[in-house]
Amino acid sequence: MTTESDADAQADRWLEGASEKLGAAKLGAQADAIGRVEEVGDGIALISGLPNVGLDELLRFDKGQYGFAQVLERDRVGCVLLDEADAIEAGDAVRAGGDVVRVPVGPALLGRIIDPLGRPLDGKGPIAAERLEPIERPAPAIIDRDLVTEPVQTGLVVVDALFALGRGQRELIIGDRAIGKTTVAVDAIINQRTSDIFCVYVAVGQKSSSVRRAIDAITASGAPERCIIVVAPPASSPGLQWVAPFAGFTMAEYFRDRGQHALIVIDDLSKHAATHREIALLTRQSPGREAYPGDVFYVHARLLERAAKLSKEKGGGSLTALPIAETDAGNLSAYIPTNLISITDGQIVLDAKLFHEGQKPAVDVGVSVSRVGGKTQARALREAAEMLRLDYAQFLELEMFTRFGGMPDTRVRAQLTRGARIRAILAQPQHAPLRLADEVALILSIQSGLLDKLPVAIVPAFRQGLADALGRGAPDAVRLIEETGTLDEAHKQALLQTLQHYVQSITPPVKAVGAP
Repeated sequence: MTTESDADAQADRWLEGASEKLGAAKLGAQADAIGRVEEVGDGIALISGLPNVGLDELLRFDKGQYGFAQVLERDRVGCVLLDEADAIEAGDAVRAGGDVVRVPVGPALLGRIIDPLGRPLDGKGPIAAERLEPIERPAPAIIDRDLVTEPVQTGLVVVDALFALGRGQRELIIGDRAIGKTTVAVDAIINQRTSDIFCVYVAVGQKSSSVRRAIDAITASGAPERCIIVVAPPASSPGLQWVAPFAGFTMAEYFRDRGQHALIVIDDLSKHAATHREIALLTRQSPGREAYPGDVFYVHARLLERAAKLSKEKGGGSLTALPIAETDAGNLSAYIPTNLISITDGQIVLDAKLFHEGQKPAVDVGVSVSRVGGKTQARALREAAEMLRLDYAQFLELEMFTRFGGMPDTRVRAQLTRGARIRAILAQPQHAPLRLADEVALILSIQSGLLDKLPVAIVPAFRQGLADALGRGAPDAVRLIEETGTLDEAHKQALLQTLQHYVQSITPPVKAVGAP
């Protein structure tokens, strides 16, 4: 029970602390710069009376909304709003925040669905972030980077075998709308459920139904507790959509800078470029090619340059980027696609014709490329797939010529048979990524000619039961591949023997002549 003397002692201590604070307070006039809204509309506010505002500085409106300075002119500031402009009117007061836009970072964001400013959208309550970091951060210097040599397994045979991805790489996924670009990226996220890579998925201006499907796929098949979902819907302000990729990179860099590994998917940068063009035109910047402002290349370059593999002195962490871009009628020479192709370390090109023919993922092997290539592949996969791309390219050319008629010779028929099986194993159901050992086994089955004995229609069933067959017949080989990425000769022979028995077990019996 508190006595009267205790209460007096507490009061004395409070009075002493208050006296110290008052003594340390600086007295005198304090200038507070206040601007006024001149015009507002379409997510943009033109403000006067703030001559000392810096570029990208955070501005606060009296009614609680925020924005950031995008254009600085002699007599007014072009402000991009981060909140809805419904309550903002001409004449409202605006104060400079003295800081840039910052977003929360830290492990508390894992497993959450948030907007680009870190506000929760999943109804799970507030986020106890470790700290706030600016959305614009300098890319690592060249001296602070290391070689890209460690693989990022996507679980897709066509990608892992032909266009290997490395930790710290930037690989563009590009193609027409609705042909599986997001599916490829989501499958890469799902496959990290057994790896040490954290994932960030950023949806920029995507339909709610599309975002919902991606989230459901990650939740059902992946490890959502190791993912951050950042959503900027099309109905949100242009400013919120513009900052979304930058905010996502800042959240992913938290893990990279601690020696961990992260993968970020930007879906997609074509819509981000359109938003940048919209903001530029509304703030009366000079338009250039296709009405885009002249700095659209720089915006995406400074964003994607933040993906890197850091040196051992900097912790050895990595940030891998999978930006997505949309083309119109397969036109890769348009302004934004050519910009992004020149910035990234390769591109996975999806073809609408292949998609409608049923080849999914609809990757165009002839146009796609990884500029890092086999240096990042697991050794077992690299040795198995050494001639795969050449064999498949020759098959596509031969197939085109045999359509004109004529009877091909025995050698050509063998190549056509082998190529049809290669195409069958490159096709894969969505949200069903394969283990590295399964990919190696599939390609060894092709290269050794085992699948030549199977009808093409049975290849999907062969792939579906492959994991169980390997687990029963060659567990040591599977363990060696998964743990080290290598395969010695003894285990390779054991794997081939298991595959041979498996093929024989599912080969349909040949009926005798005259049998019913």
